[in-house]
Amino acid sequence: MQLLTPDQGRNIPSTHHMTWHNSNRAEAGFMTHPSHSGTWHHFNDLYPDFASQSRNVRIGLYTDGFNPFGQFGRNYSCWPVIVCVYNLSPGLCMKYPYIFLSPIVPGPKSPERDLDVFLRPLIDELTLLWNDGIVTYDVARKENFTMRVTLMWTISDFPTYGMLSGLMANWQMNYIY
Repeated sequence: MQLLTPDQGRNIPSTHHMTWHNSNRAEAGFMTHPSHSGTWHHFNDLYPDFASQSRNVRIGLYTDGFNPFGQFGRNYSCWPVIVCVYNLSPGLCMKYPYIFLSPIVPGPKSPERDLDVFLRPLIDELTLLWNDGIVTYDVARKENFTMRVTLMWTISDFPTYGMLSGLMANWQMNYIY
């Protein structure tokens, strides 16, 4: 099951947009995009092979649960998992065509310890895209290249962070020393 790769390249406007992060620098002391962050630069230092290819894709993952029927409706839980492409400029990276709804985790209650089961296909695909990449055609440069993808970070509230990281058991945080 491919959650990301069928859409790779189809919605992305151009090589120029996908490599924006590599050519646009912020003024000293200002951060207007995640590519200006210390985390982004630290990642580049740790993985210079990945960073050397500016067309490689950096994504973020967001998830949180809600009751689609509101407070007074039936007890039900819905957990959308959203993937966002951070290579794009601030004006594009949060626009509809470049945000992917990966799985939606439905159920009568929070997925708690089962969230990883729903995320397994996405994790498998991201592992493949990190390790092997996928051959992609760059129309602007008229060449094939092996595009790799990395998950830069997840954004969620603290209980969801515990579920995503596997540090929560029986709704109590387990700390690693």
